[in-house]
Parts: sequence; C-alpha cells; structure tokens
Amino acid sequence: MSENKTEAAPRPAKPKRKPKKSQLPVALLVFVLMVVVGILLRSRSSQVSMFWVFGGCFGFILQKARFCFTASMRDPVLTGTTTLTKAVLVAFAVSTIGFAAIKYSAFAGGQPIPGQSFVQPISFATVLGGVLFGIGMVIAGGCASGTLMRVGEGFAVNTLALVFFIIGSLWGAHDMGFWSVNFVANGKKVFLPDVFGWFGAVVFQLLLIFVLYIAADLWERKKLHITDDE
Repeated sequence: MSENKTEAAPRPAKPKRKPKKSQLPVALLVFVLMVVVGILLRSRSSQVSMFWVFGGCFGFILQKARFCFTASMRDPVLTGTTTLTKAVLVAFAVSTIGFAAIKYSAFAGGQPIPGQSFVQPISFATVLGGVLFGIGMVIAGGCASGTLMRVGEGFAVNTLALVFFIIGSLWGAHDMGFWSVNFVANGKKVFLPDVFGWFGAVVFQLLLIFVLYIAADLWERKKLHITDDE
C-alpha cells in the first residue's frame, strides 16, 4: 500500500535587500561645512557663531533621541505611553534649576534679570494661542523643533508644515498689535519669585513637575494594564 505524500510548495525566495549606502562621507562633509560656516560667522559675530554651533548640536541630539514635544503630549492620549512626557518633565526640572541659578545670580548682583522683560501677561490670547498651536502641531505631526528636525531628514509633509508655520508666524506678528491692545494688556504678569520668593518659586515648580511626573507614570501603568487585560 503506497502512501500519498504531498510535497510542500517551495517558499518564494526573499528579495535581496539592497546594501545600505554608508552615510559617513556625507556626515563628514556636513561637519566640515558646519565648521567652515562657524568660522566665517565668528569673523562677523562671535554670538551668532555660538548660536550656529549650539543649533547644530541641539539638532543632532534631537534627531538621535527622537525627542518631540508633540509626542510627549500626544502619546499619552493615543497610545498610553508617557516615556517622552516624563523625559520632557525631567528636562523642565533640570532647566528650572539652571535658569533659576542664572537669574538669581543676576538679581543678587543688582543686574537686570535675564528674560524678565519677556514675561507676558496671562490672558485670553494665551489660552487661545495654546489651543490653536496644540491642534496645529498634532495635525502637522510635530512642534517647531520636531518639524525642523524632520525637514532635515527629508520629510516632505514636515516641509509643507514648516512653510505654513512661517506663514502663521508672520501673520501673528502682523496682528500682534491688535492682540496686545485688546487682550494681552488686560492680562496679568506672573513671575513666581515675586509670589513665593526665589527659593519658594524653585521648590513650588519642582513639586509641580514631580506631581505631573507621578501622574504621567500612573497614567501609563493604568493604560498598559488595561491593554494587557484586553
């Protein structure tokens, strides 16, 4: 008695992947160009040259870390993960200590406090601007830093977002006088050292960041636990 043997169908051959081209020559060329531009800028202004170097380093870190403020606010709602949210809060905590030290040293030395003149009153314009910017950066898939980073990576969608980002900024600057007279001027400035003192302001802000960090961690645990149960 013969057994009918079914032959297994041959598996289709996997297409060969094209070997990735080394980006090292391009990276070296870009690095050399950045150094040359930095030297040329230094001959005109050391401050602008410093901005150029800082911007390049900051962009490199953002690209490698995949750091995005939009994702830090969007991911907890869409996916439940708060890794970037907690990273942003840690960055806020570190910058709080650093900026407080810089500002207090100027205050203690009888010098103008850096950045205090840029403190804007809280008004309806603040709320409306925050909501519109939040909606816009979620639709565009990136905030200002994330958009610039992805433009450098060659994403066409973010290039389009950058164009309208510039248009919106110019439009806002054009209408700033109207908003300043009718809304911003009616708001109230809040400078925490004036309310709690320098030490109290730092403690208050760090405690607020700590509470938000714990809330973000609990939110992620809850969302991931619900997902695992499902």
